[in-house]
Amino acid sequence: MMNPAYRPPRTPKLLYKVNTPEQVYDIVTGCDADIGGTSTVKFDLDERPDVNAPLGKPATGKFWGMMRLGIRPELRGKVRGGYAGFRNRLRPTLFGNMTDDLSFHDFLALRLRVGGHPRTRNSYFVNVQVDTSYKTDLWQHRLAFHRDDGGWEDIFLPLDAFVLTNTGEVASHQIKMDRAKVKSVGISILGGNTGIEGPYELGVDEIRACIDVDEP
Repeated sequence: MMNPAYRPPRTPKLLYKVNTPEQVYDIVTGCDADIGGTSTVKFDLDERPDVNAPLGKPATGKFWGMMRLGIRPELRGKVRGGYAGFRNRLRPTLFGNMTDDLSFHDFLALRLRVGGHPRTRNSYFVNVQVDTSYKTDLWQHRLAFHRDDGGWEDIFLPLDAFVLTNTGEVASHQIKMDRAKVKSVGISILGGNTGIEGPYELGVDEIRACIDVDEP
């Protein structure tokens, strides 16, 4: 039983930020090329002063590449193309993966900037994986950007609004996300869902959990 005098932490919780080469190493990527598609994906450090000056930081992360729907000829009809994504690297221990407890937080807050071709900007999704689910289960929420000038913005997503998916499809049986055991948080671009191809680019500064949309 919880001690009635205990007050759970309600301060913003940083999940990860991407401002140094070491922090870029903690990000893993994947795309449809891993199974026979033709998209490309890269995640590296963006050190352009004009991009990072509004944040007062020397560098931020950049997720970028080419979104393509094509499949290698010998695999056509067998696999589906049109996706790329990144997430934080898993943190294994002797007792399983380290996780983040977001039970007492209500939102994910993501500081991002969207670039690339305008037609690719409405195909991004945020993905959350918890330690109690199947490996192919992801809780997902579409990303909607308010700026179209490539500037930085903070986007707040209610954790209760994420939808359970399995192997890319919305699960017929929805269950509540176990926010006490969040294993990874990432972002994907799903051109295959929207029939979109072209160059994509997403700047990434930090991802955190918070209880209100006006928290810094």
